[in-house]
Amino acid sequence: MICEHLPTAADLARFSLAAQHPPTLKWCSEPDRLANLAVEHTFDLRLATDLELAGQRAKFINVGLPAEAYLNRWVTVAPGLEAMFSIRFKGLDVGQPFVDISATSRPVVASDFPALIGAAVLDYGDFHPPRIRVWSAAETFTGLKPDLRVLAAPLAELGGGGLAPELSLIQTTDLSHYADAQAAYAAVDAAHPEHPGQARLLSEEDLQDTIDAGTMFDVIWRGAWSGYVGTLPETQVGLPAQVVREMLLAPHARGYGLGAYLSTLLARYLPADGRVLSGTIHGENRGAQTAARQAGRQDVGGWWWVPTVR
Repeated sequence: MICEHLPTAADLARFSLAAQHPPTLKWCSEPDRLANLAVEHTFDLRLATDLELAGQRAKFINVGLPAEAYLNRWVTVAPGLEAMFSIRFKGLDVGQPFVDISATSRPVVASDFPALIGAAVLDYGDFHPPRIRVWSAAETFTGLKPDLRVLAAPLAELGGGGLAPELSLIQTTDLSHYADAQAAYAAVDAAHPEHPGQARLLSEEDLQDTIDAGTMFDVIWRGAWSGYVGTLPETQVGLPAQVVREMLLAPHARGYGLGAYLSTLLARYLPADGRVLSGTIHGENRGAQTAARQAGRQDVGGWWWVPTVR
């Protein structure tokens, strides 16, 4: 059923801005950030009203439910709290449904979880979602597992740090090192069984898109190819950003503390256009988070998994 009373994209933008980490409010003017957030939420509203799109999702997921079941919903969860719900599937795996809460009328706190769970199960119970996902600028919720964290800082503040000797970047021009990158990921996956769930190599198509944008770089260490770093100019949590698409060190370059220098190098090689360097890191990938923090990036919030049965 299509919701009769939906907020506007501007409304959702205002709600989202109120939930952002306070330091980030200085990184972009409020009108610009609200405009960016409104664009980000436009798709939420389309998913709440577009039955044709919902039908495409129903056909693709193919679990026997009608198109209407896939529509987003704007729900009054409790007095003073409304939320935008969406049925999602982690990795597009039909066996891993979850209810994503992409906007709330005020920042979420732990005491809201029972009401959010109840509303999610009421609206999407036919999908049997074992968990919901919520955004918060809070760095911890006791007893919950994190999904992705956003680590960011203005590019202008990142480029002045020191660099490791013999470490540099050169612009990537082709896919000639893609097999090397695949081997690097395979080596890390073998050494760290949890890694495949935390980070994966870009597809060749996505890597080529980053090359075409001119913001993909080969990491060179001691004269040899030693990894990839790349970004795309986008917005993330309403901030004009160079969003990290790939940050990889080959096995021979790991263990030397080089990861902390990659954000600094990127800040020197990317356009000085007032953007932030931003990217998502899995909440349990402590090594990548530590490297980003050492470079000066801040944890500005992220998504949390909340089980629907507790």
